[in-house]
Amino acid sequence: MNDQYYTREPGSESRPVKCAFEYRGRALCFTTDAGVFSRGELDTGTRLLLEALPESMAGEILDLGCGWGPIGVSVKATWPECEVTLADVNLRALEWSRKNAERNGVAVRCVESDGFSALAASSFDAVITNPPIRAGKQTIYRMFEEAHTHLQPGGSLYLVIRKQQGAESAIKYLKTLYASVEKLDRSAGFWVIEARK
Repeated sequence: MNDQYYTREPGSESRPVKCAFEYRGRALCFTTDAGVFSRGELDTGTRLLLEALPESMAGEILDLGCGWGPIGVSVKATWPECEVTLADVNLRALEWSRKNAERNGVAVRCVESDGFSALAASSFDAVITNPPIRAGKQTIYRMFEEAHTHLQPGGSLYLVIRKQQGAESAIKYLKTLYASVEKLDRSAGFWVIEARK
């Protein structure tokens, strides 16, 4: 497998760089790295996904494919009563997620997991993901299916996907699994989707 951000142990040399942004009035600061998705900046898809989340969140939240932690850390900082788990197959990403959570003063659980492989006994009120499109449709759709299995009744999967990278076909597939599927935002070529169990 090429050294992609969904590789367990990236072969690229570590080149940390800072990234800061504000989320719902809170200033957050992160360190990103080579071999981890979106080095040096909050990518547009993740920003749109965060902006489209509900006004309030509660319960058990999973940031699936967390990268350096922008979603999970932002959610925990904004809704501290939530129990937030960050999961990724990329060990470098997980290490930065742990450090970034600590740096921003939030307590989260970080788990090495290929999809839900290490989360078999867990269930969540919400799963949030900017899925690794380059890993292929089979991998992405398995994530959608496993998210449905691990969501509490009435729980939601929130995801972002580029229209040109299969958003319409993803919605069709999600409708075979979930009770309702809604587009929360369509901008900059991305669709933010909520699929409710």
